[in-house]
Amino acid sequence: MTMALVTLSQPRFQAGKVLMTQGVNDLIQRGVINPVPYLQRHLNGDWGDLCGDDKQLNDEALTSGGRLMSSYDVGPDLKLWIITEWDRSVTTLLLPSEY
Repeated sequence: MTMALVTLSQPRFQAGKVLMTQGVNDLIQRGVINPVPYLQRHLNGDWGDLCGDDKQLNDEALTSGGRLMSSYDVGPDLKLWIITEWDRSVTTLLLPSEY
C-alpha cells in the first residue's frame, strides 16, 4: 500500500472575515461554482487571471499593507473576483458586475 503525503501550505496572509455577495451565493446554491479552491489560491498569493502589473501590485501590497485582488475565470462567461481589504479584516467574493 502506498500512502501519499499531502502538504498544506500556510496562507501568505489572513483572510479576516470572509463574505460573499448575493450573486456569488446564488451561483454556489445552484452548484455553478465552488469558491473554496479560488479562495485558497487567493490566500496563497496566486492572483489568477490578472495582468502582470496587477500581480506585482498585489505582491508589493503583501508587505506594504495594501488591498489585494484576484480574478479567476471560472467559466466561459463567468469571472470570480476576490478582494481582501488593506487591513486584512475582510475578504469578499464577488462578481465583477457587483463591484
